[in-house]
Amino acid sequence: MISARGLTKSYGDLVAVNDVSFTIRKGEITGILGPNGAGKTTTLRMLTCYLEPDRGDIVIGDHNVKDNPLEVKKIIGYLPESAPLYPDMLVYDYLVYVSEVRGVPANGRIREIGRLCGINEVMHKNISELSKGYKQRVGLAHAMIHDPEILILDEPTSGLDPNQIVEIRNLIKEIGKQKTVILSTHILPEVEATCDRVIIIDRGSIVADDRTDILQKSLGKDNRISLKVSGADFAALSEAMKGIAGVRDVARLDDRDLTGALITVSGDSEARPEIFKTVGARGWVLYEMKQEQVSLENIFRQLTQGGNNGQI
Repeated sequence: MISARGLTKSYGDLVAVNDVSFTIRKGEITGILGPNGAGKTTTLRMLTCYLEPDRGDIVIGDHNVKDNPLEVKKIIGYLPESAPLYPDMLVYDYLVYVSEVRGVPANGRIREIGRLCGINEVMHKNISELSKGYKQRVGLAHAMIHDPEILILDEPTSGLDPNQIVEIRNLIKEIGKQKTVILSTHILPEVEATCDRVIIIDRGSIVADDRTDILQKSLGKDNRISLKVSGADFAALSEAMKGIAGVRDVARLDDRDLTGALITVSGDSEARPEIFKTVGARGWVLYEMKQEQVSLENIFRQLTQGGNNGQI
């Protein structure tokens, strides 16, 4: 569906995107994740024909972006971080205008897109009167008015409150059932909750590209086990746990009523059976033993430490 090969883009001496290549299959929700200044927005602008790469090629569907930008734009819907809305227009009038520009019959399509994006109840309002969440919904309606095959969203939940974030996230997942969706973000829970796959960019280069669960397995070097017992103080619990093969570290885990420990276990070591035996042999009562999955946050920090702080 989308194939990018060797994308490179510089602003003066600053290389914003450096030899980036990836393929996105039809029907995927793909998150492009990276710190501020990593090159996410520049990458999206090249995919949507707003910027021309210095080097490299992009093929979307059957069209090369350099040769057929107008054909590419017909199959793409793009929502930039700040939705380009006309605040003095009514929502309905604005969508009529957008549909006319796109050559789309307005009546039936506006009703359909209003239902999908949840904006039918504000069609009669000025865009300037809307909350940030509703403005994002109108921006999504704009991007989808021509029923594109691909939807590209740049920081779609930026500046929203927690309730609005959940609403937009659910909307993206619903849209993703029918379309190929690419969204850029630096908000980690957004990717975990929404995306089938993640591409992590740092300083203009791809440092990881796979499903979230596979990244967690392949890049998570250590396992962590949360343990809570009664009948032991932390010093005794820590000493006993450190005697188990594979245990690298034992840290105190705060709990008002129980003695808790966060146990770090090396690599693929399976320490839980031995922990269970050790606790029982000492007469302690086991209340909780839970292996924690390596978080995307830990992986992100591991791969992107030292990134830029600029907005690119």
